[in-house]
Amino acid sequence: MRSSSSNSLAHVRGLGSVRLGSSPLLSQGSAQALSLLETAAEQLMVQRDFRAALDSCERGLDSMGSVPEQEDTSSNFRCSEVKVALCTIGVQALAELNQWRGVLPWILQYYGTPEKIPAKIMQMCILLYTKVDEPAVVLQAGGDWLRSPANQSLPGYGAVAELYLLHILVPLGRLGEAQALAESSTAFSEEQRQVAVDIIEHKRSSSQPQSPSQAQELEHKICRSAVSQRLDSTVRLLYRALFLVRKRFRAFPFQKTVLAAVLLYLLLIRVDPAVPSAFPWISNLLQIFRQMWDTMFAPYYRAAVTD
Repeated sequence: MRSSSSNSLAHVRGLGSVRLGSSPLLSQGSAQALSLLETAAEQLMVQRDFRAALDSCERGLDSMGSVPEQEDTSSNFRCSEVKVALCTIGVQALAELNQWRGVLPWILQYYGTPEKIPAKIMQMCILLYTKVDEPAVVLQAGGDWLRSPANQSLPGYGAVAELYLLHILVPLGRLGEAQALAESSTAFSEEQRQVAVDIIEHKRSSSQPQSPSQAQELEHKICRSAVSQRLDSTVRLLYRALFLVRKRFRAFPFQKTVLAAVLLYLLLIRVDPAVPSAFPWISNLLQIFRQMWDTMFAPYYRAAVTD
């Protein structure tokens, strides 16, 4: 709720820029409500005194109840904005006090019927009761608000309808009402309508009981998926092994090994041991190999020690 509190505080500051002496838009009662609104915002955001913030909001709303309706449309709009801001802070204070069950009755205390609740407040109620896993509390009020012809032309009607469909109707399993709302509402774009229908169909398919054949088919799919995953992991492991062998083979001195093999071939095979001149040379070579072998692998007492 803190992000909503910061938004409401910015809204309060915008309302606070209009004073009684500088603009004719606010009457005496509205000016008192605006002053209490600033106090409530400070108590909520700065002092973190939620009970005092709620009391300030209630006193501000009570003072606005005695304000007569103005002939000027701008004055009425400004008063309604102050009332919305007071209710917003009041809802946040109730949520911080863990009194979320009384949010909707508290709002209806000042607006009378759900149809008269502003779109911003209705959105807050839907999100609040969704967060506490109690969507059924706002089911009736949200439906009455959406069915009201006066609300269908409001700018926030589409946002309320989307939240109500996704967070109230679908979680409660009222898929028929959700599909009817998605198909009949003009507030949804074609893309939003298609996304809503896809969500409803997915919810409907996941909630239906599966037959034994479907369960067996699903089990076979899971087994095939597990086998394919194992095969994929084996192929990846084999690929890594081949890559390491290739890397080691490249690092191995292949040319030097071939050259040594050629020299040994020439010395041991091409040189005829029966020739008297080759015998001393071969004997010396074998003696060198024996010394190298004894030095590297023989016990220490057989190793040749040279000074």
